Amino acid sequence: MMEKVIVSWSGGKDSALSLYEIQRDGNYQVVSLLTSISEPHDRVSMHGVRRTLLEQQSRALGLPLIKIPIPRECSEEEYESRLMDVLGKVKSDGINHVVFGDIFLEWIKEYREKNLSRLGMTPILPIWGRETLELTRSFISLGFKAVITCVNTKLMPRSFLGKVLDENFLSELPPGVDPAGENGEFHSFVFAGPIFRQSIPFALGRTVTRDSYYFRDLLPSEGSADEKRH
Repeated sequence: MMEKVIVSWSGGKDSALSLYEIQRDGNYQVVSLLTSISEPHDRVSMHGVRRTLLEQQSRALGLPLIKIPIPRECSEEEYESRLMDVLGKVKSDGINHVVFGDIFLEWIKEYREKNLSRLGMTPILPIWGRETLELTRSFISLGFKAVITCVNTKLMPRSFLGKVLDENFLSELPPGVDPAGENGEFHSFVFAGPIFRQSIPFALGRTVTRDSYYFRDLLPSEGSADEKRH
C-alpha cells in the first residue's frame, strides 16, 4: 500500500517538479496540496499569486488544496502555531510526511525537520541535492511552463519580471544568480506541464513593489495566448 503524503505547494517551479517526482516515484499517494495564503492580500505568500489562480492549479492537478491563512505582520511564532495546527489535523488523518521543493539550503531543511518532528512527521525532498542548472533545464525539457512573478532587485534586474522561464531566460541570467532562484532571486507561477490536466490561462497585470521585491500581477483569463497572455 502506498504511503499517503501532502505536498507543500507554492505554485512555483520547485514545488511542481517535486510533485512530478513524487508521483513518478510510485511509492507515495499525494492526497492534497498545502499552501500559505497572505490574508490581507489573498495571495500566495512571497510569490504574490492570486488565490483564484492557485485554486485553478489545484483543479488542473486534480488535488484538493489546504490553505493556511497568514495575517499581516505575522511573527514566526504565529506562523508556526498556524502551521502546527493544520499539520496536526493532517497527522490525525494518518499522514506522516510532507513533500518540499527545497534544493540545497541546509538551514531551511533543518527548519522543516525541526517543525515536523514536533508532530512525529518527516519531510521528503525529491529534488534535494540536484545541480540547479540541470534541474531547471529538466523542468523546461519535461514541458513545464512558468512565468516569473517576483524578483528581488538586490540580486537581479526587475526586467526579468513577467518573463517565461525558458532557455532564453537562463542564458540572460546575470553571473551569480542561481538558475533555480534558490537564494530568493525570483519566484514563479507554473501554468502548464505534464502533471496538469489543462493549462492555466492568465494575463499579465501591473507591477507592484515592496522594499526590494517587484511583483507582476497575474490576472485570471479565459483568452488565448498572445504577447501578454498564456
